[in-house]
Amino acid sequence: MPAPPEAGRAPGPPDGGWGWVVVFGAFVSIGFAYAFPKGLAIFFKEIQDFFGTSYSEIAWVSSIMLATTYGAGPISSILVNRYGSRPVVMFGGLLCGVGMISAAFCTSILQLYICVGFITGFGLALNLQPSVIIIGKYFLKRRPIANGLAMAGSPVMLCTLAPLNQFLFDSFGWRGSFLILGAILLNCCVAGALFRPIGAGTALVKTQVTEEAKEALKGKIPEDGPMENRAEEEGGKDCFEKINQYLDFSLFKHRGFLIYLIGNVLMFLGFFAPIVFLAPYAKHTGIDEYSAAFLLSILAIVDMVARPTTGIVANSKWVRPRIQYFFSFAIAFNGACHLLCPLASSYTGLIVYSSFFGLAFGMVCAMLFETLMDLVGAARFTSAVGLVTIAECCTILLGPPIGGILIDTFGDYKYMFIKCGSVMVLAGTFLFIMNYYNYRMLAKEEKERKTKEEEPKSP
Repeated sequence: MPAPPEAGRAPGPPDGGWGWVVVFGAFVSIGFAYAFPKGLAIFFKEIQDFFGTSYSEIAWVSSIMLATTYGAGPISSILVNRYGSRPVVMFGGLLCGVGMISAAFCTSILQLYICVGFITGFGLALNLQPSVIIIGKYFLKRRPIANGLAMAGSPVMLCTLAPLNQFLFDSFGWRGSFLILGAILLNCCVAGALFRPIGAGTALVKTQVTEEAKEALKGKIPEDGPMENRAEEEGGKDCFEKINQYLDFSLFKHRGFLIYLIGNVLMFLGFFAPIVFLAPYAKHTGIDEYSAAFLLSILAIVDMVARPTTGIVANSKWVRPRIQYFFSFAIAFNGACHLLCPLASSYTGLIVYSSFFGLAFGMVCAMLFETLMDLVGAARFTSAVGLVTIAECCTILLGPPIGGILIDTFGDYKYMFIKCGSVMVLAGTFLFIMNYYNYRMLAKEEKERKTKEEEPKSP
């Protein structure tokens, strides 16, 4: 395969240097993108009473925000491919601030859906994907560790936001709190400013050549590589081809990508609802507000340690070659925690649940994007993130409201936890079995390739 035209301009991902500053910026922006929708759960009970809504109606606020954050993934990916990560994240931070400040003046739950759900959610989408993508451009060998450190931003932010939101509510009410939170979210603009653009060839030379060669061996992409195809098809592109330039729809022919996509879509049906309803559940059992908020802090503290630790373990020579199994176990472990939650009938029991939930949640989040990059390679990762997030947004949107409907119907939170636990155990089991099949098929295809290469050499 001929070298890309940028080959002489960059030696490859630096795996350090300014990359660690980029990791810090990603730490902040990813932290807000993941933790902010969960931290808002502190206000739900009071907003519910203020507007006279049901559990399922108030749950739509977080659901719309999370679904918009994931559903806008392709838009975010296209903008990153067109303009780079820095301006996209800075614009996203501005949108987040505007959305929350506008929410402080809302007079109906529908207006909250628009300001908090859609506007702030879209701003968070412009923070999440570019932050994950740029880490892949700065790191290769240390990528699992860098991803683990950046993803640790979520529990750190959640640990901070849970008590902060309770303090802000007690001091300023939910409207005043939203104004202050809007100002805090503007710090995403500062985080985005740290994303110094890396040379056009830096992310491509080492990763494109090595990853595409590796994937060609595995039968994931054609052996002649996409660069030659791109050159041949440069003339006379139709609308679909122009879109495909930014979003690689050929990924839907990729066996490993499809396995990952199906498993994750199922997983997200039960992934976020337990966090959204943890504090309300504690209040429902008679626990005071600050103690209920402290459960989220416990979860976040354990999560904070679990993510970088998982990154280190995933980067080890024993785990990295079969990281998909580790990811499958983490999802099933997460579901088992939810299935056992109804047995926690006291505050001590909820502390134990929050601790194990934080561990399982951190394990999943630390490997969420690393496993995708392991399957598709760095060169196709930007498109893969966009396509995965748009598919996941449907179950993310439905998860918390379905949980709220179960609570409204049965008057008990345990059915919500059982539903979430069941679908996550199912998702983990599916991924484990299908990844075993995928590894077997890859080994078989590589064996056949070697056999074909040896045939001409024989007399």
